[in-house]
Amino acid sequence: MAIVHGFALFMILLGIPFFISGTIGLLRLPDIYTRLHALTKADNLGLGLIILGLILEAKDLATIARLLFIWFLVLTASSASCHLIANTALKNKITPWKRP
Repeated sequence: MAIVHGFALFMILLGIPFFISGTIGLLRLPDIYTRLHALTKADNLGLGLIILGLILEAKDLATIARLLFIWFLVLTASSASCHLIANTALKNKITPWKRP
């Protein structure tokens, strides 16, 4: 059990830098499209790793199912909101950033 607990802790700690990098990408990247890309990709992967670590610590199948359902809902909401924001930006003629 100590190995499983250690691997779960490793997965959870591995997910945290993805959230941090997504936040840094949101703050530092030049336009809305690259910010959305960095934020959604990093956060989805970070959440997946954290959910995997929590699944390894779960006691029963109901908890595992809830965790997977939460991950599915966040993935769905993230992709839908990212699409809506990018579509609105395109309709408002916000052009993607180009290197000088």
